[in-house]
Amino acid sequence: MSGQYKKINTMEYRYLSDTDLKLSAITFGAWAAGSWMWGKTERSDAIAAMKAAYEYGVTSIDTAPIYGQGTSEEIVGEAIRDIPREKVQILTKFGLRWDLPKGKFYMKTKNNDGQFINVYKYAGKESVIEECENSLKRLGTDYIDLYQIHWPDITTPLEETFEAVERLIEQGKVRYAGVCNYDAELTEKANNLVKITSNQVPFSMVNRGIEEETVPWCVRNNKSILAYSPMERGLLTGKMKPGQKFAEGDHRKMHPSFEDENIIKTNVFLETIKPIADKHGITLSQLVLRWTLDREGITIALAGARNAEQAVQNAKAGDVNLASEELSFINQKVKEL
Repeated sequence: MSGQYKKINTMEYRYLSDTDLKLSAITFGAWAAGSWMWGKTERSDAIAAMKAAYEYGVTSIDTAPIYGQGTSEEIVGEAIRDIPREKVQILTKFGLRWDLPKGKFYMKTKNNDGQFINVYKYAGKESVIEECENSLKRLGTDYIDLYQIHWPDITTPLEETFEAVERLIEQGKVRYAGVCNYDAELTEKANNLVKITSNQVPFSMVNRGIEEETVPWCVRNNKSILAYSPMERGLLTGKMKPGQKFAEGDHRKMHPSFEDENIIKTNVFLETIKPIADKHGITLSQLVLRWTLDREGITIALAGARNAEQAVQNAKAGDVNLASEELSFINQKVKEL
């Protein structure tokens, strides 16, 4: 560790429901680190970002095999190599195969070499076990703290998928099971088969669909929610401008959130809450992340970073304390948006 980013404040830590697994409230999201669908990220910058985040109290990293087709997991493994294993929490996933044409076709995309690949949603028993072994090797560890199915697989019975997860838990290769992108009904079915600890779902000020059914179910049943894309892929930073240009290979080029009309509307909204950020001496991004953590039912906010400076800025959101009247004002503006 360089010591360049000296931790001066207190990161907030939260237990996942009914477990002894304690994560940093701001968890490092390592999708962009794999370079896949985000334009190129320098490997050395990604490693430096994870190390700087750790120095500032971000002890949890969320990754997946599909992020760069193994690249992100390898980078995570390299970044944490010198940290005592019990001091970091590794969250990874399974169920998206680019190397096995089974299950339900999901998308055609390009790998980091620019070659077309087909991705499938598949979580057959042997596939889950094979994926876990591959992830353990890439991560350089002998266990995964939270193992999550990445997307529902309609071609495999839930019983088969979660029997494999249960076996991995029994073998000590996985500590806890989670789901991603599951609705309330599917989460309940999975939870009847194996103890589901959490659901990782998209959630932001401009994407609050999970508050209709998923959040109430998770609150009632004491399940944690890991919010991904809380910054709406950068839209909520206030740095996006009409006519925004994205690098080759960046999925945001075609994403409807980044149409000029949406950027303008979002920036007008951000201007209304900016005085609160200014009062606390923080950035809009830090305000948005803090608001996310203070929203009912949200346990963890995932935030990605391409370099050390961004990682530290994200981590500092865990230090912010918003007054109830400030939250009420933001909530009203979010509702109007």
